Amino acid sequence: MQRDKEMHGIPEWEELRQRASDIKEHTLSHLDEYLDQFITRAEANGVHVHFARDAAEHNQIVHEILTQHDAKTVIKSKSMLTEECGFRHYMAGTGIEVIETDLGERIQQLDNEEPSHVVVPAVHKTRFDVAEVFSRTMGTDPENDDAHYLAESQRMHTRPLILEADAGLTGCNFAIAETGTVVTCTNEGNADLSANVPPLHIASIGIEKLIPRIADLGVFIRLLSRSALGSPITQYTSHFRGPRNGGEMHIVL
Repeated sequence: MQRDKEMHGIPEWEELRQRASDIKEHTLSHLDEYLDQFITRAEANGVHVHFARDAAEHNQIVHEILTQHDAKTVIKSKSMLTEECGFRHYMAGTGIEVIETDLGERIQQLDNEEPSHVVVPAVHKTRFDVAEVFSRTMGTDPENDDAHYLAESQRMHTRPLILEADAGLTGCNFAIAETGTVVTCTNEGNADLSANVPPLHIASIGIEKLIPRIADLGVFIRLLSRSALGSPITQYTSHFRGPRNGGEMHIVL
């Protein structure tokens, strides 16, 4: 219902959908060219680019990067790709701690459960369930199930872990071939923290995220949150060009 409301609130909705479809079809028809262009531009920006044939190789590559940098803690944001790869399970026996920073993902991690939905990982939980999980794992008030209290408690508990992390791992909504840059959209702002605070940033990206030009980005941004959440805007759009403040950035494709 909320999605329908937002959809009908834009007169050019169907035109936008068709434009996005045309861009994607064009990109897939020239995927090798745009992939080469993206890699060339990303490396020119100072980014290290790696290739993974499957989930197992993805996990091995990320693990090797973390080991080379002697990373002991990794903060993670906006990357369902890593869930599909079983990354957290792979890392469980390595001695490197992976900390989810998205609220829904963090709830599931603290409750030792898998995400139940690709967009809303803890959609099956009520606020009473979350109050119980947070009380058990973070020591919050078990009788307080106010959503604002719970969200703020998670934020205050996780923020020190972000500030002390050795590496950040994010996903990607769009990879722009023209500029070799990575765009991540979020309504929490934690992707910015995950990418910018630690000295090492790793972005896990499926090649289907490629779009040709930065001018194409506006089409998808207008569709993204309306289609996924029935929300009129995405609050934070983070555009990552390359390493910052003497750190390193790696992309795993």
